[in-house]
Amino acid sequence: MKRVAVAFTGPSNSGKTTLIVKIAQKLIPDNRVAVVKHDPKDKALFDTEGKDSYKFTQTGAHTIVVSPTRTTYFAPESKTIDDIIQMVQDFDYLLVEGLKTLPLPRIAIFRGKIDESYFPYSEAIAIDESVDIRAYEIPEEISVLDLNNIDEILAWINAHAKKV
Repeated sequence: MKRVAVAFTGPSNSGKTTLIVKIAQKLIPDNRVAVVKHDPKDKALFDTEGKDSYKFTQTGAHTIVVSPTRTTYFAPESKTIDDIIQMVQDFDYLLVEGLKTLPLPRIAIFRGKIDESYFPYSEAIAIDESVDIRAYEIPEEISVLDLNNIDEILAWINAHAKKV
């Protein structure tokens, strides 16, 4: 088991989720993949009011829903990345969307324009043809990747992901 982690960051609608899905799909045939999604505005909904599982989560209890195809875990508090790694344990790749201050190798995703405020948190940027790279001073230590080249991004991940 590899147990490596890498993070992805970028502005809203830059393509983070799309990229993570493509990477996961490419990795899953031969690897165990876990994905952590940061929801900074607490907008994601995972349960339906009135259902038993919803009633259980409303008590404040840790709630686990088991079905033939999945297990869903609801915790009444936020978990740290270390807590999540401990819970999941069985993975080769952990792909994290967001949480830009986590000490993980990070790829920032940009379309149209680059937001240079992401540079201090990024070891690489992934851009497409909509970005005019000549308009920016990319720090030497930041790798520039083709957002549409999944193999290139996977090679970067394999070279830079952090063992966890």
